[in-house]
Formats: sequence, C-alpha cells, structure tokens
Amino acid sequence: MGRAFEYRKAAKLKRWGTMSRLFPKLGRMITIAAKEGGSPDPEMNAKLRTAIANAKAQNMPKENIEAAIKRAFNKDAADIKEIVYEAKAPYGVQMIITAATDNNTRTVANVKAALRRGNAELLTSGSLNYIFTKKAQFIFDKPEDIDLEELELDLIDYGLEEIEEDVEPQEVGDDKEIVRIYGEFTSFGELSKALEERNIEVKSAKIVYVANTQITLEEEKLEEIEALIDKLEEDDDVQEVFTNIE
Repeated sequence: MGRAFEYRKAAKLKRWGTMSRLFPKLGRMITIAAKEGGSPDPEMNAKLRTAIANAKAQNMPKENIEAAIKRAFNKDAADIKEIVYEAKAPYGVQMIITAATDNNTRTVANVKAALRRGNAELLTSGSLNYIFTKKAQFIFDKPEDIDLEELELDLIDYGLEEIEEDVEPQEVGDDKEIVRIYGEFTSFGELSKALEERNIEVKSAKIVYVANTQITLEEEKLEEIEALIDKLEEDDDVQEVFTNIE
C-alpha cells in the first residue's frame, strides 16, 4: 500500500474502538507468538517480545497481554493458526488478507461473505504472488538526533532494503514524524535484533505484503474499497488487509 493509503489507514485506527476492535487481534498474535516461540518469557522468545511491543504501542493493558500469553499454554485453549487469503476487488484492486483463527472454515466463510457484499471474490492461493512481495516492516518515532543515511548503511548487512520518513496522524496536536523501514521477510529476526541493539524503540514490527505496482483510485471508488476493507477487518479473525492502492 502507498503512503497516502497508509496515512488514511493510520487515521482510521485512531478512530477505532480500541477494546472492541484492536485488542482481540493483538491478543491473538501474542498467543501465536508465545506458542510458536515455545516460551512465555519474552526475554527467551524474540517473536513474543515483538508481539508484546506491538501491543504496548497500542496501549493494550498489561492484564490483556498476560492473558493472551497464558492462552498459548492452556491445554484446553483452541489452536490458533495464521492464514493468508487472496482476493480480487473492483477497479483493479488486489488484496492480501491475513487472519489468525482457530476455525478456518468459519473464517473463510466470513471473508467470502464480506467480499461478496463488496463485489469482490476470493482467489486461489498463490494467484497474487507476482503482484505482492512479502517484507519485514519496522516503524519507530523519529529521534531528533538520528542520521538516517548512517542508519541505512549500518543496517544493509542485516537485510535492510528501504528506509523512509513519514508522518503519523494524532488525535490531538500535530502529526508525529516516524521512520518506516523495510527488509527481506527472512531478515525479520536479524533486523529486529539490530534495531534493539541500537536502542531504537520500535513501535510496530510485522510481516507485510507490499504491492510491486500500485494503482490510484478516484475518491468515490476509494471510499467504496475502504468500506469493504472495514467490513473485512470487523471480523476478529482478520488481522490486516493489504492492497495495491497507492
């Protein structure tokens, strides 16, 4: 997704009812990270450490985080898995939909229903491999004394591919300057560790799908697609929707 679309999405996140929309999604990713990493201790589990950092950046309460970790090691808890769906929407829009679910039958049915209402359709897995590239993404507030050119040169050996400055909308006051970096998705762990060693406080770290070629939509069409994305993301199982919109 392009910078303009990212800005609109960030502004939307600020409007979301945090408890009802965002926390359940963050909780699922914490549960997955704890289970896959094999330890409830973030010091011993890098993936869990990242998931907790993401949750704290969204002001998720400590008790919610702890409950999500406990669910990973509860013998009676459902087995949550990450699933990726691909879809085609109107106006040349392509979508990658990531989900975390304990029931793929339920989730795919909900995704299909939302897509149908938006005149979109689910595609066969792998259909969009040529349109999107899977990447590691890290976002942090821009420190006043940082030299981004020096940081870029420093991180190239750890898999860095791109670094960019951006702004993040705030509910009150001026927009906040942020830095967004991308790297090979296989370098996620190395980049995460390198940033941590340089005392850079990452506010978001995740795997994203970046469109190799982007499209621009008229405002009316863009609003229609955003309505479809909102409908998809209303489902607690759906984590995020990536598109080829600029």
